[in-house]
Amino acid sequence: MVQASGERGVVTVLLVEDDAGDVLMTREALDEHHVANRLYVVADGEAALEFLRKQGTHGSAPTPDLVLLDLNLPRLSGREVLAAVKGDPALARIPVVVLTTSDADDDVLASYSLHANAYVTKPVDFDQFVDVVRKIDDFFVSVVRLPPR
Repeated sequence: MVQASGERGVVTVLLVEDDAGDVLMTREALDEHHVANRLYVVADGEAALEFLRKQGTHGSAPTPDLVLLDLNLPRLSGREVLAAVKGDPALARIPVVVLTTSDADDDVLASYSLHANAYVTKPVDFDQFVDVVRKIDDFFVSVVRLPPR
């Protein structure tokens, strides 16, 4: 297992998602997978950057081990959040997985150009969505060694 957040096998995940249904499905997928992750959720791009920078109401937020980022967000787009995260030396090491409904080549290319660690298109089907989230979780919990803080 991965050593993250100072506890063996515990990964702190920040989900940046404005769709309540997708938040619920992500929670269910992680809960059903029985992994001791800590999931935090913010619903827009500005809140994501405040969380990551520990600003405003997020002053005591933990530094996530992984960010799951939707592209279609209010206030700041996922692309803007990704550019800010990967352009900030204090945040750039945090793996960011773009998890979005878009399968447009332009979005894929732009995300990787902004140094996304992975790009995953959300399946519409609930069971497939749960399976995709489980695979992402499994990869980052069981396979990948995350950077130390």
